[in-house]
Amino acid sequence: MKKLLLPFLALTALATPALAQTGTTQNPNRIDGYGAPVSPSVPTSRAAEETTIDIIGGYYQQSGSHGAVEGGRGTQQLTDVPPAIIVNVPLDTVSRLTANVGADFYASASTDRIDFALSTPSAHDVRYHGDFGYSREHKYSGTIWGVGAGVSKEYDYSSFNVAGSFAKTSKDGNRQLSLAGQVFIDQVTLIMPIELRTGYSGNLTGKGNYGTDKRQTYNLTATYSQVLTKRLQAAVSTELVSQNGLLSTPFHRVYFRDNTVANPEPTPSSEFSPRFATAARVENLPRARFKYPVSLRLNFYATDLVQVRGFYRFYNDNFGIRAHTLEVELPVKVTQFFALYPFYRYHTQTAASYFAPFAQHSIADTYYTSDYDLAAFSANKIGLGLRYSPVYGITRFRVPGQDGQGRPRVMRLKSLDLRYANYQQTGSSIYAATDRADLKANIISFDLGFAL
Repeated sequence: MKKLLLPFLALTALATPALAQTGTTQNPNRIDGYGAPVSPSVPTSRAAEETTIDIIGGYYQQSGSHGAVEGGRGTQQLTDVPPAIIVNVPLDTVSRLTANVGADFYASASTDRIDFALSTPSAHDVRYHGDFGYSREHKYSGTIWGVGAGVSKEYDYSSFNVAGSFAKTSKDGNRQLSLAGQVFIDQVTLIMPIELRTGYSGNLTGKGNYGTDKRQTYNLTATYSQVLTKRLQAAVSTELVSQNGLLSTPFHRVYFRDNTVANPEPTPSSEFSPRFATAARVENLPRARFKYPVSLRLNFYATDLVQVRGFYRFYNDNFGIRAHTLEVELPVKVTQFFALYPFYRYHTQTAASYFAPFAQHSIADTYYTSDYDLAAFSANKIGLGLRYSPVYGITRFRVPGQDGQGRPRVMRLKSLDLRYANYQQTGSSIYAATDRADLKANIISFDLGFAL
């Protein structure tokens, strides 16, 4: 049992940072592992001899009143539908290919405020992404290595990444050391708030042409996992992250309490927040950032039917943010093939040194932002998942072609996962009630697991 459980624990620990970044590469500021677009997670354990296909999707919706586009006072309404297909193809008994291809169809009300030209329901966009990998296992030496590459593209943002990984398992299968590295090369189209564009004369449309900027991100993850007893396993990991280039968002406004320049914005309609007397500037953040979180994961098999999964992470960076994240998941086996897993996640963080709410910055500040992802807040996420996975699958059907023995090919629907989560974010009490970083979100996700 130990030899089977340890690889799963290690893979879970390695997968967590990557899933937390899914869909959030355009905004490098969110660190609580929750935001949108968000793709649901998928199981990592499959029979090695089978080709597996996971069809995943869901619906994400959030609301809030501190959008960074309007300087920390506008709408944060957002919806996202993120379908994806993950294919895992064994080439032989020791090597395999993987592919993860999908899209995020999202509507963000805040982007309407870049030009003051409101649309209903809101601005829409699509992010396309694809990641591809190859891994090979050396069973006698207990090592697994892998390489991969991926791309992501949306209207003002494109990203390319390469990745590599290595894992070494002890002869008794009780210990494993895993190393993984990933490099992201991003390019951002610079879209300015309309009133800050050269030659602005009151027109409410047009994007201007300010060229592009770049960002590079380097991730290095190290994980050590061990079976402590027959019922308890642990994994300790650290992820060192270095970012260089454009870390601010060019269409995020910041308003100042002491700016003497008149506001060129037109008189807003009732759908806008009250007009401020002085002009905004574009958000400005340092062009280098270092993150160094450390995490601990524990899996305890209380009984044959109940499992306790615990996770804790301490986060620190050179922006001045410190954070703590605690998560507990309790999978309960209701029947031999059906399981429920309630979960709870708590996150708390301090504010970045460069953050201040609407109109509380000084024009003497070198760096400034009113993005509430960099504010002090605490967040609670609670939810419930269910998994149905009969031994012989839920159903099966024929597909074109024949297997290696000349028989018709049969695909099985092996498993079904459904998951719901509710997210509540509350700002620090050091701000006035109107400046609290309150945000609410709901997400429903599913995973259909097929085997061929």
